Amino acid sequence: MALFFSILGKIFPLYLIILLGFLAGKKLRARKETVAALLIYIIAPMVVFNGVITVKLTPGLLLLPLLFFILCTSISLLFYTIGKRLWQDPTKNILAFAAGSGNTGYFGLPVALAIFKFDPVGIVVIAVLGLILFENTVGFYITARGHHTPKEALWRVLKLPTVYAFLLAVVLNLSKIHLGQAYGDLALAFRGAYSVLGLMIIGLGIADLQSWELDAKFLSLTFLSKFLVWPVLMGLIIMADHRFWHWYNPQVYQVLLLLAAVPLAANTVAYAAELKTHPDKAATAVFFSTVFALFYIPLVAFIFFR
Repeated sequence: MALFFSILGKIFPLYLIILLGFLAGKKLRARKETVAALLIYIIAPMVVFNGVITVKLTPGLLLLPLLFFILCTSISLLFYTIGKRLWQDPTKNILAFAAGSGNTGYFGLPVALAIFKFDPVGIVVIAVLGLILFENTVGFYITARGHHTPKEALWRVLKLPTVYAFLLAVVLNLSKIHLGQAYGDLALAFRGAYSVLGLMIIGLGIADLQSWELDAKFLSLTFLSKFLVWPVLMGLIIMADHRFWHWYNPQVYQVLLLLAAVPLAANTVAYAAELKTHPDKAATAVFFSTVFALFYIPLVAFIFFR
């Protein structure tokens, strides 16, 4: 149990940053939309660029975005099918998005930096790219079905600077171009900003919560997807790779398991608000999943990371 409490102790301070985000939203009237724009269009592309350019690229790592995109899409469609049997309104669309995505960037990266003794940034950002592609293509279309076309979803992806940062970093990495110490210091500052602001935006989202709307069915299904289906499927993929393919090493396995155990994506609330479909219900589910992850992730680490 020493490992469990050790990791719990490393994760808990990150929740204090979430609390600071909540206080900033309530007392300082800080707006999550402004922070989100900074993260999406300035800070995240820099973090992705640096993570990719500094990691040793292998065919297996370059396949990680595809792996996550397929996982996200498959789980999303599964829970969309389940949701159609329970709801006739767009709640099923929000459920599908929530099930297929996860807070891998804003939450997963800071946690990975806190608990791993190796540098996980390159692995995390390469994997997260697949989730970003899902959120802005299949996830966007399923969630806003009837309101937006596939062409609009594609255009949304093409406007993301993160995609171009990833491609440029791959080219420079394979060309073995080194950018020097000054660049490294700058990249480190951006990584710190991403971790802090990414956690604060969770608190800002909670601060905007107008009321608590607890839907037991919705909450149960989102927890089932995030804390059971995701880890089980990722575990099966890791077992298959360990036995047959040998694409990844134990460090990658640990990162993949962590990313499969993160809470619901904060973007779930944004999509629910855009659809005007129970955003408070979505925010309540995101809040409870984030609290649950405080204890769930150390448990996963205790079982699998020894």
